[in-house]
Amino acid sequence: MPSVPGPRPRYPGEFAFAMRRDPITVFSRLKEEYGDVVRIPMGGRSIFVLSHPDHARDVLVTHQRSFKKGRALEHARLLLGDGLLTSEGEHHLRQRRLMQPAFHRQRIAAYGDTMVRYADRRSGRWQDGATLHTHAEMMALTLAVVGKTLFDADVEAEARDIGKALTDSFEALGALFYLPFGAWIEKLPLPVVLRFKAGKKRLQQTVQRIIAERRASGADTGDLLSMLLAARDAEGDGTGMSDQQIQDEALTLVLAGHETTANALSWTWYLLAQHPGVEARFHAEVDALGDEPLGAESLARLPYTRMVLSEAMRLYPPAWGIGRRALGDVELGGFRMPAGSIIVLSPYLTQRDSRWFDDPQRFDPDRWLPERVAARPKFSYFPFGAGPRICIGEQFAWMEGVLLLAAIARRWRLRLLSQEPVQPQALITLRPKGGIPMRAEARNGRTAHAYAASDLRPQTSDLH
Repeated sequence: MPSVPGPRPRYPGEFAFAMRRDPITVFSRLKEEYGDVVRIPMGGRSIFVLSHPDHARDVLVTHQRSFKKGRALEHARLLLGDGLLTSEGEHHLRQRRLMQPAFHRQRIAAYGDTMVRYADRRSGRWQDGATLHTHAEMMALTLAVVGKTLFDADVEAEARDIGKALTDSFEALGALFYLPFGAWIEKLPLPVVLRFKAGKKRLQQTVQRIIAERRASGADTGDLLSMLLAARDAEGDGTGMSDQQIQDEALTLVLAGHETTANALSWTWYLLAQHPGVEARFHAEVDALGDEPLGAESLARLPYTRMVLSEAMRLYPPAWGIGRRALGDVELGGFRMPAGSIIVLSPYLTQRDSRWFDDPQRFDPDRWLPERVAARPKFSYFPFGAGPRICIGEQFAWMEGVLLLAAIARRWRLRLLSQEPVQPQALITLRPKGGIPMRAEARNGRTAHAYAASDLRPQTSDLH
């Protein structure tokens, strides 16, 4: 069996440092040079980057039991503990069983009104012609939505502090992942390590406060936190979650549940601003709803909005890389990889492949017409992963993304302030570097007048 193709380092640590700076560019260049399976030497270990849809199917579905979570998520455990994103085996299956009812379709539909109210409140603070830091706005909005819908907590006022803590933590984890001897470095009092610990402490304090307030109140509000506190594993030993486990799961959902959607929304506004024809169709669909209240029942009338969001996540998937570690020797794509190998699937690479998407760099929401979707391999698009570990909040994220786009677009058009391309920043998620400064333009004379009767009063923005 042939050896896996890939580059040879010109000097020690070449690819570790290059990957730390810009893994997306490294992956893209090596795929173009070596194909669908590439071996990247990283000091005393190798990373195997796979980008064919069949590889995604084999690793995430067909042979998923042959792999465990990759090194990046092993590092993420330092931040998230043993939550649903980082846990393994029977423990992961148990936690997923306990949490699944909170993401039942009917329960998610009930969150729709709250999502729209928070979008109205956030965008109601904007001023016609004002500059927005788009990514910060979307982060604050999705944080507020997740806090309210899943934990019945108002955390929007903490958006700036939580955003900084999250950024510091993600950047530190990225540095520790790519640096040689990262496991040793994370024990030293270096600036990157100290920033990580401070960020982690800030995030944990927020979650601990939410849990403590709920315990003190004794209220059962029917949200996710109430379910976590009351859950019992009827299919297992009948026990519930420990306080530490509840904290880990809550922290995982607060972070993962708002970070990824905020990125997807930010990239969507960026792409819409560059494609006036698409933007016009998008606004026309939203305007066709008139002044009827937006909610879960509106989704069926917003198919083009969902196509726009789908296409944005094709070009800029929030989870740009999915890592696994081989439990034994495996054969993938005609190559054998030894036990312990780090396997990276990249939706970013697969979803920009011209074999599956013609003119793949072009923003074209019509790719998501049913007949065009049916003509492509199933795993040519997997922004939420696939198989037993597919994102538990996928349907929540789709509804949230579509409704927030529609609610904001009713009143606003966002314009880029610069023609310079925004660069993707590949941390744990794919963020827009620099945050995408944009100008808000009121549409049809609609500004904040609609919010006066809302039970969520506009407040002074904490981001401007």
